[in-house]
Amino acid sequence: MPAFLALVAEPVFLLSDAAIVGHLGTPQLAGLGIAAVVLQTVVGLCVFLAYGTTASVARALGAGDRRRALALGVDGLWLGVLIGVVATVAGVALTGPVVAAFGADPAVAEHATTYLQIAFLGVGPLLLMLAATGVLRGLQDTRRPLVVAVAGNLLNIALNVVLVYGVGLGIAGSALGSVLAQVASAAALVAVVVRGARREQAPLSPDRAGILASAHAAVALVIRTLTLRAALIVTTYAVVLASDGAPEEIAAHQLAFTVWTFLAFALDAIAIAAQALTGRYLGAGDVAAVRAVTRRMIGWGLVSGVVTGLGLAALSPWLPALFTSDDAVRDLVVPVLLVAALGQPICGVVFVLDGVLIGAGDGTYLAWAGLLVLAVFAPVVLLVAWSVGGLVWVWVVFSGVFMGARAVVLLARERGDRWLVTGLR
Repeated sequence: MPAFLALVAEPVFLLSDAAIVGHLGTPQLAGLGIAAVVLQTVVGLCVFLAYGTTASVARALGAGDRRRALALGVDGLWLGVLIGVVATVAGVALTGPVVAAFGADPAVAEHATTYLQIAFLGVGPLLLMLAATGVLRGLQDTRRPLVVAVAGNLLNIALNVVLVYGVGLGIAGSALGSVLAQVASAAALVAVVVRGARREQAPLSPDRAGILASAHAAVALVIRTLTLRAALIVTTYAVVLASDGAPEEIAAHQLAFTVWTFLAFALDAIAIAAQALTGRYLGAGDVAAVRAVTRRMIGWGLVSGVVTGLGLAALSPWLPALFTSDDAVRDLVVPVLLVAALGQPICGVVFVLDGVLIGAGDGTYLAWAGLLVLAVFAPVVLLVAWSVGGLVWVWVVFSGVFMGARAVVLLARERGDRWLVTGLR
């Protein structure tokens, strides 16, 4: 439950930004949509800082070596610092060409560029948040990340309102407010990990071998995440293609994707439990417990997907009004939300199985499976966007082909035994 509440709090950063920016105007909201996809792709590629750290720390904890668990966590923090510096410099320098590649309206592109150039300054803190949260989850502590997530989001909302409307900075104020909130959240989480490491007398200085080992282990997860982010970027490109770059359809897609992401984080709470528990039980050599909790979490994922789907369908006529006053955008987003609602049960199962295999350290399979799914999905969604067109049909392909193919490859792996590797490695 703490993981659920923390994960629901995380996308509120984007939800609050969308709600505040949406009332500035449709071009601003569409610009935020493009910027959000780019920013989430950069940060999403580094999600291994949380996932890989959770699995390795949980295994060490299951094997009874808490000092080693925290040492592995500190290595993850230093890796986050190094990647954050590179990502920030590269992101600020390449913002213009990246935004231009989407081919959006000039006014939309201008707002996207403004937001991104500021938001990239918060990438480093975001990566530290990922790494520190992964350490605490691996230690079976999901409560302190919850406290920090809630406090960070409240700060983010307050700063956004003040800077966007009070100071009058517009969309730039929204980006700046989020960056400041992310810095504060990262500092709080890192402080918790550092205190724990000191109690266990784990080293805090950079360990070159440990950092390189963390980076090497993360390669497969990076490829897996890259395929997922590539699928989301292809989906956004398909929307632009299907709509001929119309701001209303891009804005509607942004709102639908924001809501879908919010629900994905909610469903991913069970996947977080899967990562931590799978790693811990495999570290302790208890395969029977791994099988038992996997079956239970798949059941919870399916039930949770049905519940979120019904809730989304029921609220779909009213949700758009929270984010925009543009009637055209509201009318476009309602049927898309209904399509997303139908796909929620599949999402629940997919996210759980993804968490189980990440917790087991089965990154190589996830990487190859991701490449296969992307190879199937990308040509289908682009063909539909080009031949049939329409925002709704793009979302039908996303929910049916992309999520359906992921379910097939993950269920096939879970039924076997090759991922059930016990011990510290």
